[in-house]
This record gives sequence, C-alpha cells and structure tokens, in this order.
Amino acid sequence: MIREIEKKVIGGVPMLVILLIAGLIIGFGFEDSVHDQATLRVVTWSLAMGAWFGMMPGFFVVNPNMGKVLQLFGSYRGTVRSPGLWWANPFFTKRVVSLRVRNFETAKLKVNDRGSNPIEIAAVVVWQVVDTAEALFEVDNFDNYVHVQSESALRGLTNQYPYDAHEAEGVISLSGSTADVAEKLKSEIQDRLAKAGVKVLEARISHLAYAQEVASAMLRRQQAGAIIAARRLIVDGAVGMVEQALEQLSKRQIVQLDAERKAAMVSNLLVVLCSDHATQPVLNTGSLYQ
Repeated sequence: MIREIEKKVIGGVPMLVILLIAGLIIGFGFEDSVHDQATLRVVTWSLAMGAWFGMMPGFFVVNPNMGKVLQLFGSYRGTVRSPGLWWANPFFTKRVVSLRVRNFETAKLKVNDRGSNPIEIAAVVVWQVVDTAEALFEVDNFDNYVHVQSESALRGLTNQYPYDAHEAEGVISLSGSTADVAEKLKSEIQDRLAKAGVKVLEARISHLAYAQEVASAMLRRQQAGAIIAARRLIVDGAVGMVEQALEQLSKRQIVQLDAERKAAMVSNLLVVLCSDHATQPVLNTGSLYQ
C-alpha cells in the first residue's frame, strides 16, 4: 500500500532569482564567445543555455487546499501541499489533487427496507481527500470510486432498518432515527473508502419515501398506526383523570359511592373523555336502580 510522503522542494522565488542571474551570465558569455569566434566556448555556453532552459519546467505552483503529486519515471516521490511557487527536478511529473471538501448527492435508489417494503432513498455525502498517494495509486478513479461505494453502502444500510417503527419503541428506523442512521451511514461509507485515502465528513439521507406502487397502502398503514398511538394516549390520560376524580370525591367526602355507582361513573367519564364527538347530556329523573 502506497502512503503519502511529504516532499521537500526548493522555494520557487530564490530559484527563479538564481536562474535569472545564471541566464544573464550565460547570455553574455555566449555573445562574447560568438564575437571572439571561439568554437569550444560557443559549444560550452550552448550546452549551458540548453541546461538553463531544461531547468525552467521545474517550476510549479501549488494553490491553497491543493496538492501536487510528484513522480519520477513512474515512481512516486512525494506530495507537496504547501501553497506557493516551488521548484523541483524538471523530470518530475506533477499531478494535481484537490484537497478541498466536496459533496455529492446519490441517485434515488429503489431498495427494500428491513421489512421488505420497497422504498426510494438518496443521501448527501460530504468527503475530502486526506492521502493523495492512496487516492491516485490505490484505486483507478477515486472520484467515481467514492460515488459507487457510497451508493453501495446506502443500499446495505437500508436493508438493516425498517422505514418506520410505530409499534416498537427504541427501534431505530430510517424515518424516525435520522441522527443514528446518519452516523451509521457515515461509518459504513468510511469503511469502504478507507483504502482510497478519503475521509467522510458527513453523510445524511436527503430523500426518503415509499415506492409509488405501495405508497398509498403504506400511507393508510401509517395513519392507522398514528390513530392507534393517539387512542392509546387518550385512554391512558382518561383513566388517570377518572382515578383522580374518584380519589378527590372520596377524599373530600362530597358523595359516597358504592361499587355499582362507581362503575357507572367510570363508564360515563370514559365515554365523555374518549369520544370523538361532543357528548349530549341526559337528565335522569329517577333512581339509578329503577
């Protein structure tokens, strides 16, 4: 496995000054040799001029949050990350790698969740190259590799969790546990991209919906689950209110109720508290036992 190596190179400005001075010297020397018709000196200064021109391609610029990967005849020699003008061996080939934060959104994938329900899902992935050598030499195209592996991780994650979990508390679901799912998705993608020199900064679901063929049925299921949950909450509250009412009546000795009257009162209060519609009062002019 190839790891990134920080390459020490020569500052571009000092080297530029040196080459300019050397160029002036070579120019004057060549001109003087031609004027004196000294063949050997002309050849020598010509070779020096050729070497001077050959050294000029050694200059290169590194922009902020960019890296230059240096290779010599196919062999990796190191990476320069510091921004500025630099000079290195003119025979080095220099490949630019962006170190800036990037993001992309996956395509809308049609995948089955844990309950085998077809859903549509997409995610936004924020990533950054942290090892230029691995990014260039360990995978063929690291940008395409990130896209493909992110979609693969999203598919695998979707199969592990249900779309929702109305009936079970504490169960992680795609729709109800967004933070947990995002953290898990980030970990899944990072595991796949570790060999590509890429760090995943964030991964979140950007689109989540049932597939069209089951959307209407699942909507009715969600509505039924919501109604059941609401009814359960209403009943729990009503029972507590009835219990409190009986306790207050007994404590303040407002009225003494036997078991049959308590049962009737409980029934009436539960009807009033749990009914969907406003209740209509009924006046009883007789006795409870008539």
